[in-house]
Amino acid sequence: MRSKFLLLFLLLTIPGFSQYDASRDQNKVVDFKDVLAEVSIFPSEKRVKGTVDFSFDILQKVDSIFIDAKNMKFEHVIFNGKPVKFHNDSSRLWLISKFRPSEENNLKFSYSVQPKQAMYFINWDFPEKMEIPKQVWTQGQGRNTSNWLPSFDDMREKLVFDLKIKFKSGYDVIANGKLIETKILNDSITQWYYDMDQPMSSYLVGIVAGNYLHKEIESASGIPILLYYNISEENKVEPTYRYSEEIFNFLEKEIGVPYPWQNYKQIPVQDFLYAGMENTGTTFFSNSLMVDSIAFNDRNYVNVNAHELAHQWFGNLITETNGANHWLHEGFATYYALLAEKELFGEDHFYWKLYETAEQLKELSDSGKGEALLKVGAGSLTYYQKGAWALHILKEKLGEEAFRKGVKNYLEKYAFKNVTTDEFLFEMENASGMDLSQFKKDWLLQSAFQGTQALNSLKKSEFITNYLEIAALRELPLSHKSELLSTALDFPVNDYIGLEVVYQIAGEQDAEALKLYKKAFSSGNLYVRQAIALSLQPVPGELKSEFRSLLNDKSYITIENALLKLWMQFPDQAEEFLEKTNDMEGFSNKNIRMLWLVLNLVSPEVNPEHTGDYYKELSGYTREYYPFEVRENTFGYLYQLNAFSDQNLLDLLNATQHHTYKFRDFSRKLLDTLLKEEEYRKSYVALREQIFGRELEFLKTKLNL
Repeated sequence: MRSKFLLLFLLLTIPGFSQYDASRDQNKVVDFKDVLAEVSIFPSEKRVKGTVDFSFDILQKVDSIFIDAKNMKFEHVIFNGKPVKFHNDSSRLWLISKFRPSEENNLKFSYSVQPKQAMYFINWDFPEKMEIPKQVWTQGQGRNTSNWLPSFDDMREKLVFDLKIKFKSGYDVIANGKLIETKILNDSITQWYYDMDQPMSSYLVGIVAGNYLHKEIESASGIPILLYYNISEENKVEPTYRYSEEIFNFLEKEIGVPYPWQNYKQIPVQDFLYAGMENTGTTFFSNSLMVDSIAFNDRNYVNVNAHELAHQWFGNLITETNGANHWLHEGFATYYALLAEKELFGEDHFYWKLYETAEQLKELSDSGKGEALLKVGAGSLTYYQKGAWALHILKEKLGEEAFRKGVKNYLEKYAFKNVTTDEFLFEMENASGMDLSQFKKDWLLQSAFQGTQALNSLKKSEFITNYLEIAALRELPLSHKSELLSTALDFPVNDYIGLEVVYQIAGEQDAEALKLYKKAFSSGNLYVRQAIALSLQPVPGELKSEFRSLLNDKSYITIENALLKLWMQFPDQAEEFLEKTNDMEGFSNKNIRMLWLVLNLVSPEVNPEHTGDYYKELSGYTREYYPFEVRENTFGYLYQLNAFSDQNLLDLLNATQHHTYKFRDFSRKLLDTLLKEEEYRKSYVALREQIFGRELEFLKTKLNL
């Protein structure tokens, strides 16, 4: 014990060590201006090394300065041309000296690291000769960039980032800013140089490397928009990026402030942690949102596209001061994405989205789990949807002209700075001449959702009023409402009212219900027919022909559900249904193809000579180089079939260590379920010789070894 106190005493007497305070607000004493980072990425080793060159002003006398840097090694730390004493505590690089107020200081050093998070290496454990997509991508997410690049976890510290990135030749490297130069350094390494001209928070730095092509378009204001795609997905470019130019032009006009960055790039990546991330000028999004023309009708990139683009103003141009103001990012991006969708898809779509989220927020509030928008650590539903609702109500209160003026003033006043909610409200009060203290109390400080205000707003929509009238019939017997439901199905059918009608007759099988179903089928409305595919169970023989026609619809959700129900209820025609769908894959998770394989496997009378091939194909989709959506879907089917091979069991164990937490958690729960059965416990014990590292340690804990 005495030696520990002695060590502490010695540390505290080192010049400068007295101010080693991890909670110190460095932002007030040092102002970092810009950085040139030359980064080399070694994907096979999952390693990064580089040199960084910071310039900064020292505002007050101080005896230590830090850079956030997780688990890094440093060499050649030079301050203003001379070596400087430094300390590395595995979380920060500390410079130790008697620093005095001064301008244009320079800090340069070399570093290396194997990032534990924030930079992800996809499929580099497999040989180059295997034609498997390989990528590297980053995800800063608030404060994680310092895992691969010495930077700042405090989003109040904004710098101009210029990046020179060295990577294996033959791959494309994309990062924030304008591509200045691509230089071939030798036979195997190429350097990509990206320049930024405005400052941003460190968490918004983004790099992706992979085999990409891109299409370039231009906004009405002349901003280059680069739309990236994997070489094998050219047929998905138009559906995925549909309306990109329109969204950009709309937001720039609606917000009233020019797009603040040099260009705008969008890049799909495999196994992304979220739907999308608004790296400055460089949105990364999940490759699962790359869709063909049929998938576009079911799930598309439009909302994520608009949301991440809106962040380029709300979050990137102006940035929250702290977590209590997070709604200034997510609420604004959600609301402006809704406005963009309103421009594209109409007012009914806009009010339906508001109605859906109002229902969710009211349910949360009624259960006693409502949260204030200004609460630190609130949930996504609060920051995103309640934030969007607050802006919608505020716009109605102030009027469009004053609302737009206030937002414009707010953005221009705090451009490239950090903001608080009170600063936003001040600008809105100035623009409108209104006192917003009650609005703040009701919508920002109150944990309960203001359901009455929301309902009054929704009722301004004739469509919502009509929908609520139909929804109010839910508890009535069909005989008392069939005429009203039939009228609601008159051409042209409103998508959402048509859905409501179909769900109200679900479970009904009498003549009146069959008549309504036939009318719904004949409506030609894709989403009404989809609702039938989802809800009709069992399929009456009188509707067999109509239900079979669903296999022709331009909806993978409809086709998947129709195929399963037709196969279950009309087994004598299974071969016909399977032949009809034998060349369909469906979404990126292969939903239709996997169902097709499974139905063949459990229909031994259909193509029995191919059973082995079908199992081999299905079983192969668990391999770790497939996107996690494909793997998860496969694991689910193999569990239903009780058909795990040894390789599937190894792949499942591998999945328990996946960086995408939802897939990881799914895999861990499935493993727990399998290990309750003695057969699978024995299989894993027998496989131990093939398992290493984290996977082996994890398995040992599960087997209590």
